[in-house]
Amino acid sequence: MPGNDLEARVENMISPAVTDMGFTIVRVQLSGDSRRTLQIMAEPTDGREMNVDDCADISRTVSAILDVEDPIAGAYSLEVSSPGLDRPLVKLTDFDRFAGFEAKIELTALMDGRRRFKCRVKGTEGNDVLVDVDGESLRIDYGNITKAKLIVTDEMIAQLEEQRAS
Repeated sequence: MPGNDLEARVENMISPAVTDMGFTIVRVQLSGDSRRTLQIMAEPTDGREMNVDDCADISRTVSAILDVEDPIAGAYSLEVSSPGLDRPLVKLTDFDRFAGFEAKIELTALMDGRRRFKCRVKGTEGNDVLVDVDGESLRIDYGNITKAKLIVTDEMIAQLEEQRAS
């Protein structure tokens, strides 16, 4: 499920500075054709909530790096955001971190005649993502996942409120 080479290069370029600022990069994504947008999704490493000032600080730092390195040909807009509650599951480790939560997963190749699954994430085993779909356990090859994101549920909100209270 990793992004393209340019996105990976940009992430490698900016990651040390963003990490030094106390954040983890969740995703780097370049989208659009005529009006391209480079989206940097990040979150604080200490578990606190991301705020607008954090996004502005990351944006200034990333802009300075990209101005010097100039990895992207042509014009583009830079957008820095937090992943939000319905966050994308991008890295294999995300499926362990968010085990127990509901997600939507889209696949490259058909599996059981389907490409889209609404499921409960159970974690990982090797390079497989373990999920529960309507009471049935499935193993999905991580390389077959094109898109995955959490689904906001009342259960999720209650768990997050419990974590914040403790």
